[in-house]
Amino acid sequence: MKRAVLLVLGVAFAIPAIAQDLRPLCPTRPGLGTPPCIVDKGHTLAEIGVGDWTRDRDGDMQSDRVIVGDMLLRYGIDTQSEIEIGWTAYGHQRDRAGTSVNRSSGTGDVLLAYKRSVANPDGSGLSAAVQPFVTLPAGGAAIGAGDWGAGVIVPISTDIAEGVSLQLSPEIDAAVDEDRSGRHLAYGSVAGIGVDLSEAVNAALELSAFRDDDPSGHSTELLAAAALAWQPVDAWQVDVGSALGLNHSSPDARLYFGVARRF
Repeated sequence: MKRAVLLVLGVAFAIPAIAQDLRPLCPTRPGLGTPPCIVDKGHTLAEIGVGDWTRDRDGDMQSDRVIVGDMLLRYGIDTQSEIEIGWTAYGHQRDRAGTSVNRSSGTGDVLLAYKRSVANPDGSGLSAAVQPFVTLPAGGAAIGAGDWGAGVIVPISTDIAEGVSLQLSPEIDAAVDEDRSGRHLAYGSVAGIGVDLSEAVNAALELSAFRDDDPSGHSTELLAAAALAWQPVDAWQVDVGSALGLNHSSPDARLYFGVARRF
């Protein structure tokens, strides 16, 4: 009986100790970039974009896209690496030119990724990782690319002051052509500043620049973004973000919000 009591007490104290040893919660959302941190071994981080709206105007043409259920699951397979799978449950595209309106909707493509840390997998100090990925054409014409794509991201972050960090996400892709068949070169980076406003609230300011060498026409997209994340407890995050286009090739505005939960 005494041994049983000691065993129960040991487990009771061990569970909080294990929880305390988990790395800080580090979702990919809500920023445009990718963090270098790795999910703890044996744990899953579920990230869901609850709502995401983008508007783009070009002369008489106005396009609105709404995304609901943009999901990403990240699983730590060891202390240095994780695997990821992403999928968009629903997307609606509305294009208006004068009095003509075209609507389409459907699901999105599937993302498969592997991220390997090369420095500080908890995201502290100077942290870096390498993340190759592929996209599979599982979605419809509304928001799906129509063919497979691939790429690699090299996320990097470093502390520059107390509660302030610099974040970079250089990326190079074999992006799907506009005509939905074949691939072309696309490359760019996101650069941002993260600021801890309190123990539970973090803000981020970012600039994004991506060059797309599509055969139908080359373009460079420039975005400025801001995001706010609140972690009321260690395993939960609620966030909101926005982005503004800085040139003609970029969407005019984007607003989005979502949640993240560690299991």
